[in-house]
Amino acid sequence: MGTAVATKGLEGIVATNSSICWIDGDAGVLAYRGIDIHELASKSTFEETAYLLWNGTLSTLPELDAFTRRLTEARKLPPQIIDLLRSFPKEATPMEVLRTAVSALSFYDPNEKAVDHESNIRKSFALTAQIAMLVAAFDRLRKGKRVVDPDPSLSHAGNFLWMLTGEKPSDTATRALDVALILHADHELNASTFAARVIAATLSDIHSAITGAIGALKGPLHGGANENVMRMLFAIEEQGEDPVEHVRQMLAEKKKVSGFGHRVYHTEDPRATHLRKMSEDLGRASGNTKWFDMSRKIELFVNAEKKLNANVDFYSASTYTTLGIDLDLFTPIFATSRIAGWAAHVIEQLDDNRLIRPRAEYVGPHYPVKYTPLAQR
Repeated sequence: MGTAVATKGLEGIVATNSSICWIDGDAGVLAYRGIDIHELASKSTFEETAYLLWNGTLSTLPELDAFTRRLTEARKLPPQIIDLLRSFPKEATPMEVLRTAVSALSFYDPNEKAVDHESNIRKSFALTAQIAMLVAAFDRLRKGKRVVDPDPSLSHAGNFLWMLTGEKPSDTATRALDVALILHADHELNASTFAARVIAATLSDIHSAITGAIGALKGPLHGGANENVMRMLFAIEEQGEDPVEHVRQMLAEKKKVSGFGHRVYHTEDPRATHLRKMSEDLGRASGNTKWFDMSRKIELFVNAEKKLNANVDFYSASTYTTLGIDLDLFTPIFATSRIAGWAAHVIEQLDDNRLIRPRAEYVGPHYPVKYTPLAQR
């Protein structure tokens, strides 16, 4: 009953102007602030990428040093939050814990309601540092281990692995995670980022916006596809099956093979290009390439059979498993990276804010419908 044309899932609808992330799905291009993801993955670090996302340009060396110091200084959790983590049920999923703990962090923000630019930058440092700490700390607590304090000499990626395992990570492992964090840092108006911008647009605080983003990421249609990829690989190994035959049977039964295809990309997901190499390099460095080898056979088969390309989730599964990371931490690691993009979008939204309030195409009973008194129904 309107003149507008509704698009299910808002597919193809432009909802805002943004200078943060550019995607060309036909050409397979992903760029942050105009810089191709291939260049960033090959030459940059997560810290430098976060600076780029928040500030719009690459940093100078002094600027990057100052940025890194500020992130290092923000790497602390209130003791009340550690107590809160201890109080959660051990069977709680890490994403449930992360969602609730990030919300609780707002209690300990010295100026929780402030939404000006400088306040949002300060809170972005805190949340970027703290989300990584929350994921690592809860994993250790649920396993009966002590929480590991961060090491100021390590990078963001190195610190996460150190706080998670209590062992100094190798350069190969650190670089692999660093590249994964860069690749996942932003992806335009995906569901979680859009949720964050909608919440921020109401002039709610950034903790609420990021909590909402985590809630959106928790849904299996957004985060979690790499978990399904790894479950498939585990099942193939456990049953001693040929990976190609296993997937052939899945396709015959009309089952979805996770990690293939993308709503935006019509060619190879550029992030998959780097994760494929990371998976192979890590496998060779660890002396165990089985997960990569299985993944590669499946990728070639699905590409030949269905003309579908691997997406970012497919090789991130074997990459994280080879790093020794538990399955249910895959999506929290996504959040550990995507906080850089979420924060950039909240900052951009609030720098030139307008309440996000779309309309719906009404398809209900034709107006006016007469009210029938209760006694006559």
